Amino acid sequence: MTRAEEFQELRPLLFSIAYRILGSVAEAEDAVQESWLRYEASPTPPASAKAFLSAVVTRVSINVLRSARVRREEYVGPWFPEPLLTDPYQDPERSAELADSVSMAALLLLERLTPLERAVFVLREVFGFGFPEVASAVGRSEAACRQLAVRARRHMHEGRPRFEAGRREREELATRFFEAFAEGDVDGLRTLLAADVQLVADSGGKAPQWAKGFYGVDHVSRVLLSFLPPFVRIGGVVEPHPVNGRPGAIFRDRDGKVVNTWTLDVLDGRIQTIRTVSNPEKLGHMGPVADAWAVLREAQRARRRPD
Repeated sequence: MTRAEEFQELRPLLFSIAYRILGSVAEAEDAVQESWLRYEASPTPPASAKAFLSAVVTRVSINVLRSARVRREEYVGPWFPEPLLTDPYQDPERSAELADSVSMAALLLLERLTPLERAVFVLREVFGFGFPEVASAVGRSEAACRQLAVRARRHMHEGRPRFEAGRREREELATRFFEAFAEGDVDGLRTLLAADVQLVADSGGKAPQWAKGFYGVDHVSRVLLSFLPPFVRIGGVVEPHPVNGRPGAIFRDRDGKVVNTWTLDVLDGRIQTIRTVSNPEKLGHMGPVADAWAVLREAQRARRRPD
């Protein structure tokens, strides 16, 4: 097998590692490409291509994350990870860990960790690397990595909800949610939302704040049902689709361009959080991106027109 063939075989794993460390599709793809360049330039073939490339993509991602944190501190409004529609890496033996670790909620918890803690947690807890491999990847001793793993697990455990729903329950609840949403069924929608539900958005100051921050079942249900009719009237489409391994939707304009994405967090049998991402810089990997400001202006005009 050639180096190029080995790399292509490992690319899904490398991207999945980088995305979980960085929370960015674009930055993860760049980290994977940098890993290839270093692999291609190495004078002698490594004993294990997987170990070598996993270590390289981890180190590159750690360095990128350290610089990205400064930018995120200056970010306008809430910062969410870039939406991921499909995780390219699949491992039946670790399917649960992989699915949980790519959710918006888990990635936001990972943001609380230091770059080293985050990398160690991803390699060890998500992908099941042994501590010798983890230590080699992050450039620390095995003892230090064990301590980093303990701290990371504690922080992640403390931040996780106690009664998160299973996959089937999440999917069934999401189906009912989008049906009630599309039908304008106020009562049906209210029964699916937690009393303290929140609707929050990441626009980065580069798109309209569709939901700067709405809280409580009454407020959120009113906002949702006031938003949909004018959006549909101007040809907008709500496309239910898993986002980051959780129920969600892609909102498109009449030309099929992406306006934003939604993800739903389900807790205790109710929708607890609705997160929207409308920053166009975070949507480009999904296809052509709509002019959200133009969509908003047209929707506002449609709202004022009589039926």
